[in-house]
Amino acid sequence: MAVIPTLVRKDIANFLRNRAAVSLTFVVPIVLIYIFGWVFGLNQKDTGPTGIRLAVVNASPNPAAQKLVDALRAEKAFRVVTTFDNPDRTTRPLTEADLRPLIRDGRFRFAVVIPADVVRTDDIGLHLQILSDPRNDIEAQTVNGLLQKAIFSNVPELLGQSLQARAKQFLGDGRFNQFNRGIANSVATAFGGDPAQIQRTIESGSLGLDRITRPAKPADPTLRRLDNAPAAAPTPGTPAAAKPVPATAADFFSRLVKIDQEQVVGKNVQSPAATRLVGGWAIMFLLFAVSGGAAAFFDEENAGVFQRILSAPVSRAQLLWSRFLYGVLLGLVQLLTMFLAGHLMYGIDVFGHLGNLIAVSVFAAAACSSFGMLIAALAPNATAASGLSTLLVMVMSATGGAWFPMSFMPEFMQTIGKFTLVYWSMEGFQQVLWAERSFVELLPILGILAGITLAVMTVAIWRLNKKSIFA
Repeated sequence: MAVIPTLVRKDIANFLRNRAAVSLTFVVPIVLIYIFGWVFGLNQKDTGPTGIRLAVVNASPNPAAQKLVDALRAEKAFRVVTTFDNPDRTTRPLTEADLRPLIRDGRFRFAVVIPADVVRTDDIGLHLQILSDPRNDIEAQTVNGLLQKAIFSNVPELLGQSLQARAKQFLGDGRFNQFNRGIANSVATAFGGDPAQIQRTIESGSLGLDRITRPAKPADPTLRRLDNAPAAAPTPGTPAAAKPVPATAADFFSRLVKIDQEQVVGKNVQSPAATRLVGGWAIMFLLFAVSGGAAAFFDEENAGVFQRILSAPVSRAQLLWSRFLYGVLLGLVQLLTMFLAGHLMYGIDVFGHLGNLIAVSVFAAAACSSFGMLIAALAPNATAASGLSTLLVMVMSATGGAWFPMSFMPEFMQTIGKFTLVYWSMEGFQQVLWAERSFVELLPILGILAGITLAVMTVAIWRLNKKSIFA
């Protein structure tokens, strides 16, 4: 029986000597848990989206309209944009004419217009406009809820002004002032207070309607979207601030608030939900595939194939470039297969954008293939390559937006995500399939993917030239 403990000690010793195995077992999971804690906001007191750029155009001189702008500024999920940057680095206030081109250019995806007629004179009610590019459904629904909360919390005062304007239109100035004065005197007689102050309060639009938005019991979890359609169940982790007012109050105010909604980008996309998601899934699976290719690199090294190849007039750089081109071809076929499957199963419009989709897929496959070559050049063996690639693929997928909206992460994590090839590959797919950009408009994204590829391959070739493959 002493043989078995001896063999166990042997296995433990071999495991401890294998630093890659120790790292894959203990270090990599701990690092991933720490990073995912930041990604999912476990280190934050207030979870939920942050830094969503929201353009606001306030064309109304009404002080209550400015209160609505201030309420949007106070919402931590939004980074309110109210100015336009001129080429000479000066700024000017945003106008409604600026919004649609800027949304199409990706400067922001949501905008609110408070028109000059926010308090309607032709009827009792209010008028607002919301423009959007809802390329991510979770983010779009969250923004809808936050806007609903901010708008409805400011509706009572604006609605009171609408009632006052309508009454003044029917009664005339003299009878209107007499009417308000009579109400103010009655309130002061019954409850006390200064009649003049009460009259000024009434004329400002504060008629006590704000109490409608204060439920006597906990809010019904049923949510209502801005278009009055029933919303999906709240996403786990969505902050309380993102929940709209109770459905009863929403029903009341939705009859009085006219909100013109316009989807600026993606409104003609077939199967929008699948179009949003498939690109992220495809690039993540491709990264895992090229990581497997890095393991094959070590199989050939261990089998002595590289040694025989390098005995011929072949350089290490040529060896790496050949593996890179193989990875590009494999990646291109895999990406197009994924999109074809999306077309067959979910109706994604692939063939209507096939040329541009192939172009983005080539550059994305090149960036992913260079990532695999870097893993092969850095890792000492197949086990280490597997652990390192798992760590990097999961981190890039999480921070790059392949799993859920980047706006749900802390802002510094959003900045990190924009340095990943996952982010730029997904951006390219979205620009083709969702925004329907031309090839010329795709050139900046293709340039960034090409730059990532060249930078990573340069490091990989340098490291391979330093690495011993004849041990």
